[in-house]
This record gives sequence, C-alpha cells and structure tokens, in this order.
Amino acid sequence: MRDYKLVVLGAGGVGKSCLTVQFVQGVYLDTYDPTIEDSYRKSMEIDNKVFDLEILDTAGVAQFTAMRELYIKSGLGFLLVYSVTDRQSLEELIELREQVLRIKDSSRVPMVLVGNKADLEDERVISVEEGIEMSSKWGKVPFYETSALLRSNVDEVFVDVVRQIIRNEIEAQGSGPTAMGHMSRRETGLTSSPGPGSPKGFQPSQDPSNTSNTLDNPGVVRPLSQGKNKKQETKRKKRRARIRV
Repeated sequence: MRDYKLVVLGAGGVGKSCLTVQFVQGVYLDTYDPTIEDSYRKSMEIDNKVFDLEILDTAGVAQFTAMRELYIKSGLGFLLVYSVTDRQSLEELIELREQVLRIKDSSRVPMVLVGNKADLEDERVISVEEGIEMSSKWGKVPFYETSALLRSNVDEVFVDVVRQIIRNEIEAQGSGPTAMGHMSRRETGLTSSPGPGSPKGFQPSQDPSNTSNTLDNPGVVRPLSQGKNKKQETKRKKRRARIRV
C-alpha cells in the first residue's frame, strides 16, 4: 500500500474542511470553525491499487502562514481551493501556487484548481470561464467546480491529484512517455459518473479526448446549457437557507 500526503490550501471560509470531511467521512459540515491544522486518513482503491491517503486540511487565516511552508515541504499533491462566491479567494491562490512551486523547486507539482460552493449560483461572482482562464495561465492545471454540500466532484478532485502523483513517479523511474502511452483510459483520466448528489448544473470531467465536454482542458467542469429544473432549484434554495458551506 502506498502512502501519499495531500495538502488542501486556500483562503479561510472557502470550504476546505467541508471538502475534506465530505471526501473522508461522507459528512457535510454545516458550521464554520476556522481550522489551524487537521489531518485525516483514508484508504482508497484507485485503478485497482489501494492507497493510504493522509490529507492535511490547512489554516486559511493570515496568522498561520508561517506553518504553510512545513505543509508544502511534506506534501506530494495539492488542492488549491477558492469559493466561486469570493473573488479575493481566487486571487490569493496565485501567490499560494507560486509558494508551492518555489518550495518544491519544480514546475510540475501535482495539483488541481478547485472552485468550491458551485451550488450557490445566485451568489456566484466568479464565472466558470474565469476558472478556465486561471487554469490555462497555470499550464492547464486540472480545474473543477465542486459542491461540498451536494458532494459534486468531491471524490474526483482528490483522485485526480493522486493520479498525477502516480504519473510523476512513473516518469521519475525512467519510463517516461513510453509508459504513459501504454496506460489505459482508466489510468489516465477520470471515468466516474455523477453521483446521486450531483447538482443538475454540473458534470464531472470525461475522456480528455472529448473536448466538447472539457473546453480543451481535461480537468474542466462546465455548467450544462439546458434550462434549470425549477422544482430542484427551489429545494436547493430552501436547503441553503438552513445550511451554508
């Protein structure tokens, strides 16, 4: 069993803890309690192999930035999380990513860009296109929009990071492009289907060759163009009135 440490980074209040706890325990946190540092473990089978994941949920507030360098040094993969309802949270990721690349001394660090709280469409201030643009500026870092509340694309973002780590290890062993050429679709791209809790407006990433769904980026999750189901939208609004990410 391989052990991988993943680090969840981002501003305070973007839903890092909600994403992590939803992934590890399948539970949604309905209260906001600023995190200093929480560590979680989860064993998971990916591509017929079992991995023991240690997930570090980090502080988002300024007074704990001194601890961040230690997190980054020990991490193998990173989730850079912002809230689609908070523009500043996306801007803060620019500096965070630079810090990760500097500390790891590499331009090919396994990471994903995550736009959380995608269920709060009426409060959105950051469009999907802006997330895609940031992903492109970063060299097409895989980009997802997620909802911790509805468990949309939660598993996918963590699995994507693990697969990037695996690919880097294969290349580091000298197998390089040859090994990549023989990896199956299951080994190189996400193949999961939307779960019962997936929001109507979003779909998980598909085969990287299918650019009609990915907007030229295999990690992109884009809204569907079909009209909203009014009944489902009403239920979601009522639920959001009781619970906020």
